[in-house]
Amino acid sequence: MTLEELAERQRAFITAREWEPFHTPKNLVMALTGEVGELTELFQWLTPEQAAAAGADPDLRPKISDELADVLLYLVRLADTLDVDLIEAANAKIDRNEHRFPVGDGAHSGLRRVPDSSTR
Repeated sequence: MTLEELAERQRAFITAREWEPFHTPKNLVMALTGEVGELTELFQWLTPEQAAAAGADPDLRPKISDELADVLLYLVRLADTLDVDLIEAANAKIDRNEHRFPVGDGAHSGLRRVPDSSTR
């Protein structure tokens, strides 16, 4: 399934329930933020090692999966509402980051930042 197909499925779900009036950009951003907060809670008190292994934890994995799905769905809906092509936007951002953080000779050479005159 593509992001566009996911957006179409989600649009049909929302339309069938007459939720469009509630899906304003402001409301969607607030809901997205709430879902990111719920994902954050799952990792909040884990050590770096526990966090790295969280995807393999049989109790934690389904919770992480649910919260990631919520984040994705709200993000896709927000982009759909604002008519933003997420794939195009993400590729443009990576292109800008490739310029801002050039590859060099050292292991951490990408940490050298080139000033960016474009929008963030």
